[in-house]
Amino acid sequence: MITRLIRAYAGIGKIREAARMSLNLAYFLDATAEKYPEKTALILDQWKMSYAELAAAVKKMANVLRDRGVKKGDKVAIMLPNTPHFPIAYYGILNAGGTVVPINCMLKALEIQYQLEDSDAFVFIAWHGFEEEARRAFLQTETCRHLILVGGSPSSPPPVGEALEPALGVASPTFDMVQTMPEDTAVILYTSGTTGTPKGAELTHFNIFFNAFYARDYIVKVQPDDVGLVVLPLFHSFGQTCVMNVGLMAGATLTMLPVFETKKTLEIIQRDRVTFLAAVPTMFFWMLSSEESGQYDISSLKMAVSGGAALPVDVLNRFYDRFGVRILEGYGLTETSPVASFNMPDRPSKPGSIGTPIWGCEMKIMREDGTFAGVDEVGEIVLRGHNLMKGYYKRPGATESVIIDGWFHTGDLAKMDEDGYFFIVDRKKDLIIRGGMNIYPREIEEALYGHPDIVEVCVIGVPDEARGEEVKAYVALAKSATTTPEELRHYCEERMAKYKVPRYIEILPSLPKGPTGKLLKRKLREMSLESGGGENKT
Repeated sequence: MITRLIRAYAGIGKIREAARMSLNLAYFLDATAEKYPEKTALILDQWKMSYAELAAAVKKMANVLRDRGVKKGDKVAIMLPNTPHFPIAYYGILNAGGTVVPINCMLKALEIQYQLEDSDAFVFIAWHGFEEEARRAFLQTETCRHLILVGGSPSSPPPVGEALEPALGVASPTFDMVQTMPEDTAVILYTSGTTGTPKGAELTHFNIFFNAFYARDYIVKVQPDDVGLVVLPLFHSFGQTCVMNVGLMAGATLTMLPVFETKKTLEIIQRDRVTFLAAVPTMFFWMLSSEESGQYDISSLKMAVSGGAALPVDVLNRFYDRFGVRILEGYGLTETSPVASFNMPDRPSKPGSIGTPIWGCEMKIMREDGTFAGVDEVGEIVLRGHNLMKGYYKRPGATESVIIDGWFHTGDLAKMDEDGYFFIVDRKKDLIIRGGMNIYPREIEEALYGHPDIVEVCVIGVPDEARGEEVKAYVALAKSATTTPEELRHYCEERMAKYKVPRYIEILPSLPKGPTGKLLKRKLREMSLESGGGENKT
């Protein structure tokens, strides 16, 4: 099956390389390092690392993990920012035959603990800046055996766990990569999916390899002389596939930015002559809105791609008018590795469209009755293909609820025009996408219900020019309660990642309900639009 797929796509000349690479996703880094050993692979500020140095560090990482008992199929969680440590850990885990479990760097201890336990993580690698939350989570888990902290002071060992740097310093730079098969799980990425409980999407070595392979050749079209900006968080599938894997597979140089800052982004594009940029719409919006954007020379930029949330047509047009760069918008989900469709560079773009399905991915519009819709008819996007996940880890029921007769049901409503371009219309889910980050209202509602003064709560997304959507919570308080929106926000900040905390909190005497007592989110959305969406009220 996989050999036939590779032959159909790559042609006879590429079969041997592609098939060999698909045995372990990490193989392509060895191949690139062998071809371009002295070329700069990674840049962080003024610090640079060659492909030979990166490959050696990855092998050292694999040895460190093997010495701590990691075997084929073991899960290793990583909570690392956009620094060279992320690819070193990522490909080191794969070399050792393990499965990578990237954890969102903004999560709090309870959220981290859940993912460590649910994924059966054996080792947890965390950045020293996240030590407090990581340590609290690690100490509460029973399955996780090792905590390895990255960075920090080399002279003061951590009170819990061990420091990575000393272990890497004595590790061997040679390692015989563990052979895996294409259908083995390479990465488990957590997503809320269609419920509020995060589930681990199992992406195989072949899922990720082929998605990056296709994106490199047909979407981003990265060459060895290109420079990519790593500003998307690498714990997210978009950053992993379309930046890290694509860039390193092509032998390009990746310049890393741990946290998005508009001025710093523009500085790096100018300094390192960045040629390709993958970002979420919010980042493009802030680049356009910056008063300092005209002070930087970003003429080196020749390719920009957007995903993670809908790109406003106004932003797309203004970016082209200002910088002369055409943003290509695509669509995908964690469960699809992630790329499913794109406005391709060699075809006309349609503003507001998510493009056409990538090669080997079937995408259709399905009616409520399970039949396929016609042109310009709204229905749910369903898809199948080489990019579809193996399933949700340890959740066969959840997997069966979204993959029906081989078709993955996305929960997104769209229509297709006569040229085969897809246009998102709405979401069946209540999912909020804030600056490219997925937020499920139920998680926030459950946290707020823990407050003693709250009797009713409903969370919705409201339009926001910069981030696409913002989080708004409507609450009803108990009689005589005097809690303020600011106090409720502080309550949330102590219990969840910052990006999930509601920006707007409106206190009402009671929340609208239907005949059965069910809270009416539709009514709240209408109220929010009538009132302008924002501002806290009491």
